Amino acid sequence: MSSILRPALVVFGALTLLCGVLYPAAVTAVGRAAFAHQAGGSLLHLDGKPAGSALIGQPFTAPGYFWGRPSATAPMANNGAGSGGSNQGPTNPALLDAVKARLAALRAADPGNRAPVPVDLVTASASGLDPEISLAAAYYQARRVAAARALPEAQVRALVEAGRKEPAFGILGEPRVNVLALNLALDAAAPRVR
Repeated sequence: MSSILRPALVVFGALTLLCGVLYPAAVTAVGRAAFAHQAGGSLLHLDGKPAGSALIGQPFTAPGYFWGRPSATAPMANNGAGSGGSNQGPTNPALLDAVKARLAALRAADPGNRAPVPVDLVTASASGLDPEISLAAAYYQARRVAAARALPEAQVRALVEAGRKEPAFGILGEPRVNVLALNLALDAAAPRVR
């Protein structure tokens, strides 16, 4: 019996050490050395303190901030532990009601804006945590944000352009902007929000 048990325990111990300690430690060390920002959570800072992750959407609702994509995570919005979409199809009445409510909120926040509402402002992403919006969604909100902060709209649009990210490899996706980074840039430009 010991001739079977002893080698099995040695292999078990060796594999536990290799796969449970050495490999994770090596991957963590390489990640921290080669990708320090990403391995640290891609945190964005305000006054030296973490303001949030650039990888997870944040709930902004004040008129002086850009609003991100709606979140479908449960039990609260932008819940990193509950990543996932609503799984509601285009004919689901609950999805249609949610989109109508989001449209009404956008129109109420900026009643003079008659431009078409970009789809990413009224529909959640598959993860429910999308931290970015399209440039169209940012420009749609620029007038409201500028008015709430008493800034020229051109200055707000310039901040959007400064935060612009191009498609990956020049072809994957569309130009976009990170909402948290953009709002932090706004706070740096005009800290007072009405």
